[in-house]
Amino acid sequence: MKKLSLTTWIFIAMAAGIAVGHFFPEFGKTLSPVATVFIRLIKSIIAPLLFATLVVGIASSGSAKAMGRIGLKSIIYFEIVTTAALFLGLFAVNLVKPGAGVTLERGANAGLPQAQASFTAMLEHTFPASIIEAMSKGEVLQMVVFCFLFGTACTVIGAKAQPVVAFLQSLADVMFEYTKYVMYAAPLGVGAAMAATVGAKGIGVLVGLGKLILTLYGALLVFVVGCLGLVVLIARIPVKRFWHWVKDPYFLAFSTASSEAALPMALSNMEKFGVPRHIVAFVLPTGYSFNLDGTTLYLSLASVFVAQAAGVDLTIGQQLMMMLTLMLTSKGVAAVPRASLVILAGTLTTFNLPLEGVAILLGVDTLMDMARTSVNLLGNCLASAVVARWEGHDLTPPPFMEGESHEARGSHV
Repeated sequence: MKKLSLTTWIFIAMAAGIAVGHFFPEFGKTLSPVATVFIRLIKSIIAPLLFATLVVGIASSGSAKAMGRIGLKSIIYFEIVTTAALFLGLFAVNLVKPGAGVTLERGANAGLPQAQASFTAMLEHTFPASIIEAMSKGEVLQMVVFCFLFGTACTVIGAKAQPVVAFLQSLADVMFEYTKYVMYAAPLGVGAAMAATVGAKGIGVLVGLGKLILTLYGALLVFVVGCLGLVVLIARIPVKRFWHWVKDPYFLAFSTASSEAALPMALSNMEKFGVPRHIVAFVLPTGYSFNLDGTTLYLSLASVFVAQAAGVDLTIGQQLMMMLTLMLTSKGVAAVPRASLVILAGTLTTFNLPLEGVAILLGVDTLMDMARTSVNLLGNCLASAVVARWEGHDLTPPPFMEGESHEARGSHV
């Protein structure tokens, strides 16, 4: 008999939690400590995982001068497209306001980064006095600043830093495994969070989650058609032939909710599409850390959703500061299922927003993860084609490539 997947167990736990909260509200509310334990475990992942992945990502990519034209062009493209994704998510969540129907407890200083009362204080607070203190308090921006400087230092001294970088790569691998263990408790955490929330707030709280899912899918569709479509036109990418080679890794990423699972096929197929091997081999793996379009859009949308659910009216300045935080921290998101929840948890902690929002979102995260992960994959495949165009390649497929129809080969924008 085939074992049920973790995703299936999460759906079962979500349904069971909703039923318990609706029919036995008092008992449902008593399950809140179970959800709290799960949230604390999630919080324990944030600091070591962010530290390891950000430093390794910066140290391994090298400086713009070392990477040369391809690296510089890739970084410019990544920043433009992911920034567009962040602001589209911000626009969508402010337009639809999916969190208006959900009620979460708000913190005493909700909406403001911890210990900050003015722009000057906010700027000063961005720089850490102690990385240990920043980690213990969940100060994500401070960790990012430290990791950026630390990673740059590793790049500059080169081979001498390799033992440190290797250790941090091992730490990142360990933390991914640790995350997997924590996720085994996800069905309990999700079920308890749903039971406690529905028991305390009523079943109407679920309406906001439905609105959130529809908002995300709608925003991702607009991003793909509007933003990536514009990129295709500007870069003169042959659409039909591009889709011919990208559709299989795209659907693999959608079904597994892991763009890493689709990486080998994507590398092979983009080379068959006509992207030179040295470009696709650099751009695709780098994009998995620096160009997660679907994830960055989701993070901006989900963060403001939690603020809306907590009744926090974020000013434009606060939202822009949150976007800056996400713009930096999303570069360390691993291309594995639900890793974005760790980044989201860190951002919510920084802005004193309720972490219960993470447990609530996890109940429907699989549906959202499939969409954002497939868009991540699509965006990175397109990035490799754009950089190839930027380098002057005409994207003619290598001779004698099998599996490409004459119709697909000859179709251009």
